[in-house]
Amino acid sequence: MELSRRTFTVYALLAAVWALVVVWQAEEHYRFRGAAKAELSNRSKDIANTISACIRGMRFRGAVLQERLEPVLNELVNSRSNELVKSSDLTSIVLLNAAGQEIARAGRQLDLTQRDILQQGEHWGQRNVTFVNLVDLGSSVTWEGGTNPTVVLPPMREFTNAFPDARNRSFPRREAGPGPPPPGEPPPSEREESRPPGTEAGTNSAAPEREGRPPREPGSRPRRPPWLRGLSEADYQSLLEKRALHDLVLAMSIDSFRAASQRDLWLRIIIVFLATLSAFGSGIAWRNLATSSDLQIRLIRASELNTHLKEMNLAAAGLAHETRNPLNIIRGLAQMISRQPEAAAEIQQKSKEIVSEADKVAAQLNEFINYSRPREVRRSMVVLNSLINDVARALSYDLEEKKARLEIRGEALTIEADEQMLRQALFNLLLNAIQAVQPPGQIEVVVERRGASEAVLEVRDNGPGVPPDRRTEIFKPYFTTQKTGTGLGLAVVQQIVLAHGWEIECAANDPKGAVFRLSHLKIRS
Repeated sequence: MELSRRTFTVYALLAAVWALVVVWQAEEHYRFRGAAKAELSNRSKDIANTISACIRGMRFRGAVLQERLEPVLNELVNSRSNELVKSSDLTSIVLLNAAGQEIARAGRQLDLTQRDILQQGEHWGQRNVTFVNLVDLGSSVTWEGGTNPTVVLPPMREFTNAFPDARNRSFPRREAGPGPPPPGEPPPSEREESRPPGTEAGTNSAAPEREGRPPREPGSRPRRPPWLRGLSEADYQSLLEKRALHDLVLAMSIDSFRAASQRDLWLRIIIVFLATLSAFGSGIAWRNLATSSDLQIRLIRASELNTHLKEMNLAAAGLAHETRNPLNIIRGLAQMISRQPEAAAEIQQKSKEIVSEADKVAAQLNEFINYSRPREVRRSMVVLNSLINDVARALSYDLEEKKARLEIRGEALTIEADEQMLRQALFNLLLNAIQAVQPPGQIEVVVERRGASEAVLEVRDNGPGVPPDRRTEIFKPYFTTQKTGTGLGLAVVQQIVLAHGWEIECAANDPKGAVFRLSHLKIRS
């Protein structure tokens, strides 16, 4: 119980450590993706700041010419070695007006019909991420304190396409310069000296006061280019509204982000896999350690029990040996009484029964002493056929009594074995077969060669056989199927077989009977 509880604790601890590693790696991957997204967002801000600085640098009186702006934007998109903004992932730059219409573009075309793109912030897609309105695009301050957005003025070709009516309009002529002064008037230089302070040549200082408007301040509405002076005030105002910068859209590829994220994910998966292997290996190591510890404990207990059994076995063998001596005395006295002529017939019969029972007890004691004796194999060269014939001659009286016929078949082989032990094993097997058959019985001893160096010896009979569920139990001590058996004959045979390193099994004979097979007998020439 204590060992199983400790094993459960170790397994739970390993599972907790493994789960901690998995959560840690998942959190680290999530943190890596967040850092990569933040880095991509910071790069987009750097690019937006650069674009804003370029627009401010090219702006003149609140206006930027489109034909000067687009080459700069194309240079930012197409250059892959720009150390200023590091725009290797930049795919598109789009400038929009307040209505979400495109004013200027560089790079790939964007689908501006998507509603999410027109909203400010970051928009992540399958292959691209879009950033909208990252910086101020250069608004100018008017004389009234308000702000006017930067206007991107189109080139002449786009203007004539957008406003066909402007083709037929003539540009206003510039008035001719002043001629020579009339007689009696001072020259222009004297007239400029006589002007009131705060007035300039070519201007009318009274006009602003008369119209109620202050003079032009820096940051006021952009001055019309020459090709736009033919427009009416309404058309010009509509053009400014359409060409006023309102949003900046940057589209950047996320291929490098996805590749880095994929590499980091595989790295985390490898770490988790290694952690899994470590936890699994530690669990197996602990199980083996616990199993080996348990086996060691069992081995110690078995060794103690074996020592105790050896002591009991020696004591039982000594007791059996000491019991056999008085038993022989009792048997001898009973025989003397049975042979006295003056003894009554009943006393002689009882004496003969005492002798018979004493013989049975003596036989059991002999088998027990034989079974409890240590098996020390002394190998020598043994001719199987000669040994089998000797054992058959020793059992000839039992064969005749059971009217059984013994047949020895197979080639003459010489094996390596302890002759006395092998003789005893054959004697017990043949005696067991003789006791099993019914007159007239048939017993066979077969010797076969198996391979170049091994032989098999079989003892077959045509008796009732052994049931399949008892074929492994008949080799246990004191287990017998005979009424007069002691249950130690086959146990002694198994001891001898195991001491030689052989194998023994009980199988069914065909059509009836039993087969006791000794295998792995070593052949010697």
